[in-house]
Amino acid sequence: MNPHQVSKIDITPEVVDCIVFWTKNPEPMLNRLDELTTYDYYFQFTLTGYGTDIECNVPHKKEKMIPIFQELSQKIGRQKVIWRYDPIIFTKKYTPEYHLKAFEQLASALNGYTEKCVISFVDVYAKNKRNMELLDSYELDQSELQAFAGRMSKIARVNGMKMGSCAESIDLDECGIEHNCCIDKKLIESIIGCELSVEKDKNQRRECGCMESVEIGTYDTCQNGCKYCYANCSEAGVVRNCSKYDPESPILCGAFDERDKITVRKVKSLKEQQLNLLDL
Repeated sequence: MNPHQVSKIDITPEVVDCIVFWTKNPEPMLNRLDELTTYDYYFQFTLTGYGTDIECNVPHKKEKMIPIFQELSQKIGRQKVIWRYDPIIFTKKYTPEYHLKAFEQLASALNGYTEKCVISFVDVYAKNKRNMELLDSYELDQSELQAFAGRMSKIARVNGMKMGSCAESIDLDECGIEHNCCIDKKLIESIIGCELSVEKDKNQRRECGCMESVEIGTYDTCQNGCKYCYANCSEAGVVRNCSKYDPESPILCGAFDERDKITVRKVKSLKEQQLNLLDL
């Protein structure tokens, strides 16, 4: 929370076991993926049925984003592109039936391009509370939510996808939706070809199943302008921060000044080096 407390983090391939990218539009990266050949990585790709009234600056889904999703999958493999249909918000416009129709259209288009879809239901924070009130969003009761999730799960299954939920307290196992780990130990081990010695991230919510990791993103820098976002304080703050962007700087936005205190954060590979009997 103190902008003058800066961490220096080693991101060389020797200590980075895997990178997890979150994105709504990876198009700027598509022609530069060869620069990541010394790293293992996968993408969490958010693709929903919302229009620009909610996802203000995300390009047209059918014309732009579906083809980009398909291209990314073809380049790196469908195991490494996780489809996120989240967060799910219910309003007078975005009703359960609307979501089911949009989800089915997207699932059909992404059939064969991903192995997994992750859903979550919108959480209200201080940073997005006013927008949620302006959207006049509402919640389903538990039985309605179970029925809705069950229909989504069936659509995903028909299109060759497993389904998971992200940091949800509601148990959707009976719907065929497992509690998901976005930073997924099993998936990472499969991608990198070895076991990891890593624990659940204790700093996350109880419902979150993610493994320990180092976050190198920063708030108030995303220009998508989504109404449900809790990572931006204001549009003006995003504009201000992005105006400071310098590709030659070692930090994401801006430059160091004399008030900054730089601390080297110790990082190490978590790959399990010791062979077990199953490896012999």
